[in-house]
Amino acid sequence: MFFELLYHTATLFIWIISSVLVLSLVVQLIYYLIIYSKVAGYRHPTIPEKVIPVSVIICARNEAENLERNLPAFLTQSHPNYEVIVVNDCSTDNTDEVLMDMKVQYPHLYVTTIQQDSKFIHGKKLAVTVGIKAARNEQLLFSDADCRPVSHRWITCMSRHFSDKTELILGVGKYESKRGLLNLIVRYETLFTAIQYLSFALMGKAYMGVGRNMGYLKQLFYQHKGFASHLGVLSGDDDLFVNEASTPTNTKVELSPESFTISVAPASFSGWFRQKKRHLSTSPYYNTSSKFKLGLDYLTRFLFYSSAFILLFIEYWIWIAAAAWGLFTIVRLVIIKLSMKRLNERDLLLPSLLLDPLIPIILGIIRISNIIRPRKPKWN
Repeated sequence: MFFELLYHTATLFIWIISSVLVLSLVVQLIYYLIIYSKVAGYRHPTIPEKVIPVSVIICARNEAENLERNLPAFLTQSHPNYEVIVVNDCSTDNTDEVLMDMKVQYPHLYVTTIQQDSKFIHGKKLAVTVGIKAARNEQLLFSDADCRPVSHRWITCMSRHFSDKTELILGVGKYESKRGLLNLIVRYETLFTAIQYLSFALMGKAYMGVGRNMGYLKQLFYQHKGFASHLGVLSGDDDLFVNEASTPTNTKVELSPESFTISVAPASFSGWFRQKKRHLSTSPYYNTSSKFKLGLDYLTRFLFYSSAFILLFIEYWIWIAAAAWGLFTIVRLVIIKLSMKRLNERDLLLPSLLLDPLIPIILGIIRISNIIRPRKPKWN
């Protein structure tokens, strides 16, 4: 009796695991073949370049070294009509001196400073708002002090989308390629995130952007009362604003290689962990639709790899599990390879065989950490 019960229990367990495998595989194939293939199959449209006035806004707190290294790339763009506004937000290093020296050389550099107030602790959203109010132009582009555009045509490529209908532009922010496991993890996670948000945007369902490379009209900012709806959230000057302000018709993406920005990747696992902890702290504030489609992707990816791994150790099921894993891997590698080419990324295809199953686990750990130990107030 006992062994019969044990047999039936084991059989039921196997059928449950196999059902999870099949269902999660189907969902993942839908994500890759229907959604993520949008970036892989993207073709650059012919868009006439426009000579329109643009304001570039960069917020900085204690970023003297990064500004000295990266700001000239923003100040030497080939676009004929633009200004660069740097918001010096309560810096205690020599940021002010660096900016004053550059202002002598670049007259289209404008600096506005926020003074420290011991009674008022604020986040980056205040600095962004100050920069927007200081901007002379309706068309706004945003980046960070630790970033630089990869070409002198960054402004031209990004701003050519602005029109009466296009109010929000999403670009690509990459990380420099260096040796080491951490760099591979950071770059692959960034690549996959880009595939996600750009693909959904191409479907008219944009849910986020990256503050390292995006733009919108000043009127859109004021139309949504700035960051009023999520002012109490430390992060989210980029993704939460896009989540709220984007519509199927007012958002475009820019994927030409000349439009990318690049940053130095975190140098330590603890630094990257803190960065992702900050980024993921905003996702609970996404709208319901965005949370569902992102949650379903990560959940089914985790369930697929977990169920396939379990069945690989069960006789008679090993070939089914191997076939499912093989099919998914082939589809995923093709989409990732084409997306890497589109986003001008390299050396991530083979590492993705290991990293793709690990990313949902790592992000899950970070999300749990955010619940157990929420982030302390911090500017960025």
